[in-house]
Amino acid sequence: MRAFTYQRAQSPAEAAAAAQRAPGSRFIAGGTNLLDLMKLEIETPAHLIDVNGLALDRIEALPDGGLRVGALVRNTDLASDERVRRDYGVLARALLAGASMQLRNRATTAGNLLQRTRCPYFYDTNLPCNKRQPGSGCSAIGGYTRHHAVLGSSDACIATHPSDMAVAMRLLDAEVETVKPDGAARTIPIVSLHRLPGNTPHIETVLEPGELITAVKLPKPVGGKHLYRKVRDRSSYAFALVSVAAIVQPDGSGRVALGGVAHKPWRIEAAEQNLARGAGPVAEQLLAGARTTPDNAFKLQLVQRTLASVLADAKKG
Repeated sequence: MRAFTYQRAQSPAEAAAAAQRAPGSRFIAGGTNLLDLMKLEIETPAHLIDVNGLALDRIEALPDGGLRVGALVRNTDLASDERVRRDYGVLARALLAGASMQLRNRATTAGNLLQRTRCPYFYDTNLPCNKRQPGSGCSAIGGYTRHHAVLGSSDACIATHPSDMAVAMRLLDAEVETVKPDGAARTIPIVSLHRLPGNTPHIETVLEPGELITAVKLPKPVGGKHLYRKVRDRSSYAFALVSVAAIVQPDGSGRVALGGVAHKPWRIEAAEQNLARGAGPVAEQLLAGARTTPDNAFKLQLVQRTLASVLADAKKG
């Protein structure tokens, strides 16, 4: 790990301004992803800004019936909150499917949204990776791709986004609240937060340099049956080959989002109009334009089968 300077921010605006003054700096809270990347010298910030002291660790009720989740709320606390378990069950289930209990105790809401890919070629600094070193090439293309994207990828990157929580947030139409270095606040719909790779896979979100996430706003609950199904190579501490988040209403309508298949949580609202007709028509639209490799072509069938299983469970009592 390379040497770095360190400061504790006293307010969100101060943290964002400090990040602008020190280009290449990083915010740190739980550190469950960042510290690993620093040890491998994939991330080499010269300056760390500790945001743990900021008052961003609360879950607050909103006037419209929704919730504001502070950026520093730990994954364990969010998953166990009575209101989340009652009204946003898909989010609680997604959180509990992620990582391990020890990591969930440290990982934060904002950090979970911003965690970086677990592509093995990204982690191997001996190999080219456009995410790690723009313009160097993508070693995954033509390599081992069992866990890689089948949707939204490009000739520059076929990595997937690792977050389970982000898939549930996308399903719920959450909004991300931020503060910029000049102190201005803005709200970003979750659908717009993560970028597809295109020719710049190292630019993973629409956040501006120094912009700090302060909260995630959950809209008024929509009811229905909430389900999250994660298919992985082992039963714990493994990232999704495919995951399906769904909210199904009594009349068969609802919402569906996928994880493990793209560079960002994958949801096509138009496909949800066919939800009452079953998994086949929905999966066909969700997977339109898929690009597979011999290693990951199985994901197309896995999506359809997992979605069918989720919809079957939704019909049960």
